[in-house]
Amino acid sequence: MAKAKSAFVCTECGAEYRKWQGQCSSCQEWNTLSEIRLASARPGSGAATGRAGYAGDLSRDVVDLGNVDLSEVPRLTSTFAEFDRVLGGGLVPGSAVLLGGNPGAGKSTLLLQTACKLAQQRRIVYVTGEESLSQVAMRAHRLQLPTNGLKMLAETSVETILAVAEREKPEILVIDSIQTMHLEDISSAPGGVAQVRESAAALTRFAKQTNTVLLLVGHVTKDGTLAGPKVLEHMIDASLLLEGGADSRFRTLRGQKNRFGAVNELGVFAMLEQGLKEVKNPSAIFLSRQEEQAPGSLVMVVWEGTRPILVEVQALVDESALGNPRRVAVGVDQNRLAMLLAVLNRHGGLFTGDQDVFLNVVGGVKVLETSADLAVLLAVVSSLQNRALPKELVVFGEVGLSGEIRPVPSGQERIAEAAKHGFLRAIVPRGNAPKQAPKGMEVIPVDKLSDALEAL
Repeated sequence: MAKAKSAFVCTECGAEYRKWQGQCSSCQEWNTLSEIRLASARPGSGAATGRAGYAGDLSRDVVDLGNVDLSEVPRLTSTFAEFDRVLGGGLVPGSAVLLGGNPGAGKSTLLLQTACKLAQQRRIVYVTGEESLSQVAMRAHRLQLPTNGLKMLAETSVETILAVAEREKPEILVIDSIQTMHLEDISSAPGGVAQVRESAAALTRFAKQTNTVLLLVGHVTKDGTLAGPKVLEHMIDASLLLEGGADSRFRTLRGQKNRFGAVNELGVFAMLEQGLKEVKNPSAIFLSRQEEQAPGSLVMVVWEGTRPILVEVQALVDESALGNPRRVAVGVDQNRLAMLLAVLNRHGGLFTGDQDVFLNVVGGVKVLETSADLAVLLAVVSSLQNRALPKELVVFGEVGLSGEIRPVPSGQERIAEAAKHGFLRAIVPRGNAPKQAPKGMEVIPVDKLSDALEAL
């Protein structure tokens, strides 16, 4: 069989070269050439090899959109309710899911637990390219997982993996990890841009055409983003990120892309001796507060995917010895913190220009929405005035540049979640105030930042 031809393309301008060179002659950029494989045509086929039917349908007849079958695609449970939540309800046959995360976050552990449990009633092939079979078996034994029925393969050649998959016909194919896979007709080393892209394309094409669930493990770079070419995230159907530091036993699984469900959905796991265990009530672990309330501490309600979660935000305001006071934020956008402090100065009458401001969201949660604005400001005010806020108080709301408090989505559900956890007072935007407050809870609607400060 003739070896496929390859070319080198500049990632900046798209210029193509027959061989690698350090600098692109078109855009003058250095080290931007990456190898790509050129598909050759089979004799008499008139089409490129391996590219037909990438999305799973080998037919070349056009179909009227109104005639497309809208019947619900049956999903496969992962045996983890939190995993299913982030996936949008379970694993979709024919889908490709990419699971990324820092080393030691628990990516392989999560997939091994899922594969061992599902293998009791479904056909699963687990391909390991980083560990030997004995190492995987030792980990499964340590986690006390059922090992009977799970088909294992220690291989890094994509051609061999596809041949085994065609013979075994699995319902779920796990690849750990995509950075160790390689194709024989690409000369670059495993983990390179060309190898990762073409290996993922071949595996995804097989999954689409055979209706197989493909689970890929992906490495991340030092800044936390998925390693490899960006086109890898475009090829797959769902991109999930497992986060959690080595000093924390809790892991958060967040959906960054999902063609079959909501993005930014959050699943919470606890890392125990028996592996990852899902946390049914995340608010309980993020609200492990001290008996004595300290200044600068406040509980807010954030919306993650399809559910509200109560988290604690802590602020520390201290006199700065520097000419340029520091603004340090962990869990929220640092630029937004600077903007909120300017609003507090202009419309709240509290000056922090000579103070260092430190902000932290307890539990390692990253707040990506604006509903935390009001809670952040009230926590800063509490620390600035060295006055503890009531322990039974919960706050949420977006703060505008003119000092107005804007409503946020799903306000009723946020208030109900706070009432369920025993909070007795809530400061919320007037647009989110319910007609009838939950029993035993006082809801204080506010229109402006000054109203919220007076309510304290």
